[in-house]
Amino acid sequence: MIRLQLTSEAFEQDIRPLIKAFFPEEEVTVAYGEEVCDGDWNFLLAGSWREDGFLLSLYRDKAGSPVQREEKQVPVTLRKKYRDEVKRGVYRMLSAETGKTLPWGTLTGVRPVKQVLERLESGESPESIDVFLRDEYYCSEEKRKLSLAVAEKEKKLLTGLDYKNSYSLYLGIPFCPTTCLYCSFTSYPLERFGQFTGAYVEALKREIEASAGLLSDKKLATVYFGGGTPTALSAEQLQEIIRTLKDYFPVEQAAEWTVEAGRPDSITKEKLQLLHDEAVTRISVNPQTMNQKTLELIGRRHTTEDIREAYRLARETGFTNINMDLILGLTGENAEDVEETLRQIGELSPDSVTVHTLAIKRAARLNIEREQYRGKGAIQVGAMLAASVRFAKEYGYEPYYLYRQKNMEENLENVGYAREGKEGLYNILIMEEKHSILALGAGAATKLVLSGGERIERSENVKSLKDYLERTDEMIARKQAFFRQYKGLY
Repeated sequence: MIRLQLTSEAFEQDIRPLIKAFFPEEEVTVAYGEEVCDGDWNFLLAGSWREDGFLLSLYRDKAGSPVQREEKQVPVTLRKKYRDEVKRGVYRMLSAETGKTLPWGTLTGVRPVKQVLERLESGESPESIDVFLRDEYYCSEEKRKLSLAVAEKEKKLLTGLDYKNSYSLYLGIPFCPTTCLYCSFTSYPLERFGQFTGAYVEALKREIEASAGLLSDKKLATVYFGGGTPTALSAEQLQEIIRTLKDYFPVEQAAEWTVEAGRPDSITKEKLQLLHDEAVTRISVNPQTMNQKTLELIGRRHTTEDIREAYRLARETGFTNINMDLILGLTGENAEDVEETLRQIGELSPDSVTVHTLAIKRAARLNIEREQYRGKGAIQVGAMLAASVRFAKEYGYEPYYLYRQKNMEENLENVGYAREGKEGLYNILIMEEKHSILALGAGAATKLVLSGGERIERSENVKSLKDYLERTDEMIARKQAFFRQYKGLY
């Protein structure tokens, strides 16, 4: 156990992720006060905040003196500078203690590319940005190069899209054939909740109709159906949603319309034909792995052959932009398993591949039932990621968006790779928070980018399916009030 002792709550949320990155298996407890506290801990990191600076101390012994100290003079009024100096101090101490470095250095946020892109757009040179990432955040050379490559690709793609005067539309469909072991999204398995799909479609249609005029002065840039698994609905239910959407929103304006077909056990020829006929431009067929034993372990009731068949059907239907998601670090897998998955994906040749590094959230069964899976964790996750980088180069994919999450295996990242012209624009827009997102459905989060990007305000729908169905009118009224509150700023 590691104890974090601070004189106040300030900077706790900055320090804790760094500690977990260095010690992913250790429990971190927090106390407040000046004196080194007793208790059961392997070592203690103490932070003392002052108006003119701070003192960090690392203890291995309750009765002993600190084995490391970091002291810095910096005015607390310079909040960002103060925080960054604290994080660098913590990083240096933990790196010295463990003999480890972190690939992303002190960067713990989900959007490490955001400020790189902003600096590129302001005219700063790639060489200067590289030095900034090295000196300010201790990023490794590999991650600095990746960040710059992604930011340069994003800048190129966004140049042709008037994102400041447009918005994107997200529709959440919270149903899946089954719930995967690692999943923490708003998702309800059809076996238990299938009887609610009809009511959900009706509620979503009402929200679509009521939201139609909220951003009528802006152009619709992209449409995204996510979940869950949208194709868990029947073809008739999907058509109802799509036809209602077309009645109230100018979807013909959209440069991209993505539907997460996702699970191959939810894909049929009829559904694919419907999506194609309705002008959906991009779909995902997500294997996560091509290892049959892993599919069974994580709770997927389909085979690797079902994946290949769903992909073949999508191509036959006429889809020319198909994404496939993979997850590195799945329970029980090693680097050889991932290399075999990549080999099979290479044979299919999708237009884009999104490589996720497993992040176990609190709500996932893999976390809730962790004792049952103790000792079955993935190994060689860094080697898995290296294999995915080699795969992307070999098969002609370039990185175009990137994000990180808390509790990721080996403190790594998720990367979207695509062939030229097949990038997912919505992924960039939502990840870099470039323009407003109108989000409908259970668990959907609307984001308004205000004052030219200086502020972002959010309005979230309830996640519970039961609550959403019972409180649809409340969600509609809340969203309308939210837009009235910020009218003129977006």
